[in-house]
Amino acid sequence: MAITLQALAHTIDGHLINAPDPELEIRNIGLDSSTLAKKAAIFAAVPGSRKHGAEFAAQDRAGGALAVLTDEEGAAILEGAGDDRPVLVVADVRKVLGRASSSVYGDPSRDLVLIGVTGTSGKTTTSYLLERGLMEAGYKVGLIGTTGTRIDGEPVPTKLTTPEAPTLQKLFYRMRQHEVTHVVMEVSSHALSLGRVSGSHFDVAAFTNLSQDHLDFHDTMEEYFDAKALFFQPDSELAAARQVVCVDDDWGFRMAGISGDVQTVSSTGVQADFTAGGVTVNEVGEQSFSVTVPEHGEIPVTLALPGAFNVANATLALAAAVRAGVEPVAFARGMAGVAVPGRMERIDEGQDFLAVVDYAHKPAAVAAVLDTLRTQIDGRLGVVIGAGGDRDATKRAPMGELSAQRADLVIVTDDNPRSEVPATIRAAVMDGALSGADKAGHRVEVREIGDRAEAIRALIRWAGPGDGIVVAGKGHEVGQLVAGVTHHFDDREQVREQVREQTREALREKQSDREGK
Repeated sequence: MAITLQALAHTIDGHLINAPDPELEIRNIGLDSSTLAKKAAIFAAVPGSRKHGAEFAAQDRAGGALAVLTDEEGAAILEGAGDDRPVLVVADVRKVLGRASSSVYGDPSRDLVLIGVTGTSGKTTTSYLLERGLMEAGYKVGLIGTTGTRIDGEPVPTKLTTPEAPTLQKLFYRMRQHEVTHVVMEVSSHALSLGRVSGSHFDVAAFTNLSQDHLDFHDTMEEYFDAKALFFQPDSELAAARQVVCVDDDWGFRMAGISGDVQTVSSTGVQADFTAGGVTVNEVGEQSFSVTVPEHGEIPVTLALPGAFNVANATLALAAAVRAGVEPVAFARGMAGVAVPGRMERIDEGQDFLAVVDYAHKPAAVAAVLDTLRTQIDGRLGVVIGAGGDRDATKRAPMGELSAQRADLVIVTDDNPRSEVPATIRAAVMDGALSGADKAGHRVEVREIGDRAEAIRALIRWAGPGDGIVVAGKGHEVGQLVAGVTHHFDDREQVREQVREQTREALREKQSDREGK
């Protein structure tokens, strides 16, 4: 695993400054110079919103990387600082970073069957289904996504849904070293727009759906769609060799229409290449159905995950696997026991009501979760909901409105307010919730409780026999980010502890009643 500085310059169409030895070997690349060993490493100095990365490179030149990859502005900063290390100059560092990183690590994705999953909702669940199905079919699998990275089932720490290009290519290299055959990864719109997956060779791209999200990054839904389309358009350098697209929404139809080698998926009766039907649901929400697969006929599927949207996710996962050349029966068998952290995750402490924690933090996802829970209970439905700060503000009111149109109790609380004033965020969600309550056609109670732990406590105290509750928004996350400080907070821990406390209080009351008699 090495490439000469001269060869790297040729690969990314760059030119060298201060390079007395163009045969210098590069074995490592990264965006943080402090984490790069001086020997054989190149630091990618990109322009930032406040500072250019070259400023950090100049400050850390004594102990950091041996060479720097940057643009003309960065090269001038390094020269002005008296930095005489070799500098590889390109017009746009972000544009070539994926290709450069892939070259440094020996183009590792060429030796892997790489399956990418994109869309607004369902990426994580579909990825988990793919991972388990592929393992059941006999393959050694790597997973990269929102909940972290795994190599053959073993966790590997990562920070982003789709890691930055140097980290991603190094992960591929590491997976190849561990003899991984197939890699499943979530591919975000940010990753596609910012080129994090450039230099990667995708065998299959899978599209789940599109609904309102990330409009703080993309100005419009059309721009959001265009970012996803980079994974499917035949003339895009990021396009996968083969594609599967769920056509259960209008955006899916559009995506299928612009794709190259595409096959379609549906779980709603829409005509498609892969179709799910005959869905039955047992008393705990487990689902059985069949998927019609080209050249294979009907494949039976059992799914522990509740909800119609998970039928769609499983059908898409099966389609992606088949397009990757996987035998479908063994794959489908592997999906049966999949549970995804923080996705429709039941918290069962022996209580007489249904309690669920879910990552839903987008309007359509919140609506889907509540609709699913409504079908599984005989009693009332309650939800704790919030919205994140420094993110798409236009989805706050719709989240509140859709919640109130479906639930009997809506408690609006904080969910990672970040640098914003929490009360301002809650006010927007409350406006939507109150509007939704007026339109609901049934009595809806709307409360505002800023403290998330107190909101969860109030929801659990409200719940009675046969009711259902969902704490939405954080799912698997274990932190609450307020004013730049992350405080430990896990919805699952909170729900579990509050249910136990309610049980203890009930036992104490019974004991007191007995003693009083």
